[in-house]
Amino acid sequence: MKLPIYLDNNATTAVDPRVLETMLPYFTTQYGNAASRSHPFGWVAEEAVDYAREQVAQLIGAVKQEIVFTSGATEAANLAIKGVYEMYAGSGNHIITCVTEHKAVVDTCRHLEKKGAQVTWLPVNEQGLISIEALEAAITPQTILIAIMYANNETGVIQPVKEIGRIAKKHNVIYCCDATQAVGKIPVNVLEDDIDLMMFSAHKIYGPKGVGALYVRRKSPRVRLAAQIDGGGHERGMRSGTLNVPGIAGFGKACELCGEEMRTEGPRLAVLRDKLELGLLQLEASRLNGGGAPRLPHTVNISLNYLEGQTLIMGFAKKIALSSGSACTSASMEPSYVLKAMGIDDMLARNALRMGVGRFTTPEEIDFTIDTITRAVIAMREISPAWEAYKQGQ
Repeated sequence: MKLPIYLDNNATTAVDPRVLETMLPYFTTQYGNAASRSHPFGWVAEEAVDYAREQVAQLIGAVKQEIVFTSGATEAANLAIKGVYEMYAGSGNHIITCVTEHKAVVDTCRHLEKKGAQVTWLPVNEQGLISIEALEAAITPQTILIAIMYANNETGVIQPVKEIGRIAKKHNVIYCCDATQAVGKIPVNVLEDDIDLMMFSAHKIYGPKGVGALYVRRKSPRVRLAAQIDGGGHERGMRSGTLNVPGIAGFGKACELCGEEMRTEGPRLAVLRDKLELGLLQLEASRLNGGGAPRLPHTVNISLNYLEGQTLIMGFAKKIALSSGSACTSASMEPSYVLKAMGIDDMLARNALRMGVGRFTTPEEIDFTIDTITRAVIAMREISPAWEAYKQGQ
């Protein structure tokens, strides 16, 4: 067993060797620009992109013409939300989203508020779930977009996506779903879920960093977007810029592998997740965040009270790679806004550990993690005044 053990698969994943093998020719021998239509190098690149587009679409129940390649899920979120706001400005300016969305959605909506958008921020309950009734009640004649994620990146809690999609369709509102953590881990079907726009990224599913996709529904309804990057009119005019052919080829292969292996991989990950949770919940004053709600099979979020989460993590950082929250906000010392929105107090939110098991995680690594974290918690609590006061009933 090699150290450090990697349990931060919600932040990013290793590139699967089969994905890397697919990518390599497009760095070396087949390095053409997919927009170069006058010679074989360009034709080969274009063919690779077209094939990958089919692979990506198949994983989510779409057709290849509905896939727009981007640099990642953050760019896709910006294109989707800003693109709808600008394109449908004549129909309304109201957006409904949730307080526990990823920063890519939260900050984009805040940016649009400064531009005149009216944004409704739905709260969540203690499990991290929105209220379907509150969502429907928030819809007005000015509502043009609902932006609610598939599954949370910190807790793994899965929102009632089918019901959200049904309500959006009932009221003729576009439904945009950030499925970055869900795609490739659980079955996602944009048609069955009535999703109109959906963003996801290669590097969360054992593909390369720097490439993502935006699904844009073509019919019932046909969704139109105002481009956010102007240039050569690539990607049907929605996203100009030279395509990242090696990354896109790798993205396609990663999606193909997920489609083939998800049926067996999901239950295996869930077993490892449950074992990790059960082991750490043996520690006194521990709490599973998001427990009781439907959750992704690979995500664990546990608070260990009467400790400082960041200090605890640094205590075993050379042995185990994990985080205290989203990778996009890990530099901040503020408690997780996701956990606080769930009603968890600042101390417990600061003491949270987020762990993501993955394709290459082994049972032996889970055993080592449980033992290492348990020993570290016990040792730190022995010198903690807060723990001593707790044990004395103060």
